[in-house]
Amino acid sequence: MASIDKQIMINASPDKIYNFVIKPSNLTKFWPSLVEIKKEKLLPNGGYSAQWKYRMSGIYLSGTAQCTDVLLNNWFTVKINGAADCTMTWTFRAKENMGTNTTLTLDYHVSLPLVNRVAEHIFVKMNNHEADLVLANLRVLMEESKTPPSDAPILSLLQIR
Repeated sequence: MASIDKQIMINASPDKIYNFVIKPSNLTKFWPSLVEIKKEKLLPNGGYSAQWKYRMSGIYLSGTAQCTDVLLNNWFTVKINGAADCTMTWTFRAKENMGTNTTLTLDYHVSLPLVNRVAEHIFVKMNNHEADLVLANLRVLMEESKTPPSDAPILSLLQIR
């Protein structure tokens, strides 16, 4: 089991960030390796379920995601199943005159048979770096416009090296 816990201060309201991030189809706008979201469905709890496709080092992985817990404009948790089973939690806390402290927490277990100890270490390192990019891209989208653009460019792992 591996964990990633990252946070960033974003100069936007918690509800603006929450309403953008909770919708799976928006994730591809700021998550560099997330290639596709399909079959997005609104759930009774206010969250969503969806199918996803993710690219890591040229390998395509796919699976499903379902929002299990939601506290409107504060946080939500998503259970992700596929090559790497994961629990992803987003938290949004307003800081007076500072914006919103936005936290992304990922707890996951790699279940790919081809991933040995060395490869798993690389997998964890890449995902840790990707989480930094995800939050940086989200901050740019939230701070640069009142409404996030539908085709906004995102930073990728290659662009920052």
